[in-house]
Amino acid sequence: MLGIEGYEPQWHHDARTLAAANRARFAPLIGQPMVGSWVMWDAAAGAWFAGGPVVLGFPEANVEVTHRKFDECAVTWDRVDLSQPVAWPGLALDWRAGTHPAVVRAYGRPLRAVNVIERLMSAPWRPVVLHAVELLFDGARLAIFNALDENGITGDDEIELPIGHWRRVPVA
Repeated sequence: MLGIEGYEPQWHHDARTLAAANRARFAPLIGQPMVGSWVMWDAAAGAWFAGGPVVLGFPEANVEVTHRKFDECAVTWDRVDLSQPVAWPGLALDWRAGTHPAVVRAYGRPLRAVNVIERLMSAPWRPVVLHAVELLFDGARLAIFNALDENGITGDDEIELPIGHWRRVPVA
């Protein structure tokens, strides 16, 4: 999937389910520093290809986060072989390390918490929308969010989300 051999993400659209599915894997990473990051890189455009997973490296595991559609997210663990080429028809994609400044700011900092952020909606047919995986480090915040069928990344300071519109679901 996504041009990555052996990559079989399990998509979630519910924050509580995503949190529960990954809690046991994130818990041991608390206190560990982030040691690297990789994104798919479009060689022809010379830019990040946001349709592929964002890979975050920790001493004991690589965490791969990707979003698709309106509110689907998958978190996988050590599934992406960064030494293998990406086989996406019509594009020249490869893995590039340390490309996003928000991610690089978190390098070397211990992870202190992980949350899934969901947006509370007024529509009864869609009461919540899974929005982001948020990683809080000592002195840095990183959120990988749904940017409408691709990933977005922000390192904006930790903020209090407006009550009634957003909710954090703790993972670890």
